[in-house]
Amino acid sequence: MSSSRAPLGRFWLIVAIVVAIDFATKWLVVQRLAHHVPVRVFGDVARLFLTYNPGAAFGMHVGDASRWVFGILSTIITVALVRWYRQTPPEARLVRLALPIVVGGALGNLIDRIRLREGVVDFIDIGIGATRFWTFNVADSAVTIGAVLLILALWRQDDDVPRHTASA
Repeated sequence: MSSSRAPLGRFWLIVAIVVAIDFATKWLVVQRLAHHVPVRVFGDVARLFLTYNPGAAFGMHVGDASRWVFGILSTIITVALVRWYRQTPPEARLVRLALPIVVGGALGNLIDRIRLREGVVDFIDIGIGATRFWTFNVADSAVTIGAVLLILALWRQDDDVPRHTASA
């Protein structure tokens, strides 16, 4: 193994934690909730609402092939992110935290796509009255949190680049 490649032990540990939390919460929801029956957690703002998403985030759908198209895309993106992690220097701690969080979320939903014909288990429902955000799950949250951390890391990295100004 090249010395320029990051070891993957910590990476896969974080991935495993995210996948385990995602799987456990989905399992509990499927065992305890009726399909399409909201359970209030924080008034009408936060509810548990079991549904299955055959598409991707935000209701994206490509017809009957959605399950396989999004499964293949998840796999390709996971491979790319693992490669990115392997090339990331140790001092880029935020990137090295964000990447396995994203991969854990992607794999959590990929597992559902493979094992469940109905689609990905979604159950977190946020909104007010009839104005609701898309129903999501822990894996979706992990992808979002990881993406935000990546943006922050890249933004900070951009701030570290010296700026040269033209002198008159």
